[in-house]
Amino acid sequence: MFDKLVEQKIREAQEAGEFDDLEGAGRPVNLDAYFNTPEELRAGYALLKNAGVLPQEAVVVKELNEAAARLEACRDEAERERLRLVVRDLQLKYNLWVERNGGGLVRSEYP
Repeated sequence: MFDKLVEQKIREAQEAGEFDDLEGAGRPVNLDAYFNTPEELRAGYALLKNAGVLPQEAVVVKELNEAAARLEACRDEAERERLRLVVRDLQLKYNLWVERNGGGLVRSEYP
């Protein structure tokens, strides 16, 4: 009974054009991040994502990726050394988080 009601509501929304302008329309859905997230964290992460909030480790990973990209592009040796320290500190922060929490978003090391 519930399934039929849901299907009816979906059909009505489709007919009304409510799905026409969705972000990513016509493109395949990439579910890699979903399936790479531990099952017990998926619902919580989905809630945070929909609220526009990043989990702590995701913030660190984002900062780490940005610092690593700046390091790779940098040509000034003094600045490169400073960025190496930033990357090292962020990697350490992330590794400690993973150790305390038993898993993480990234498996590779940065230079």
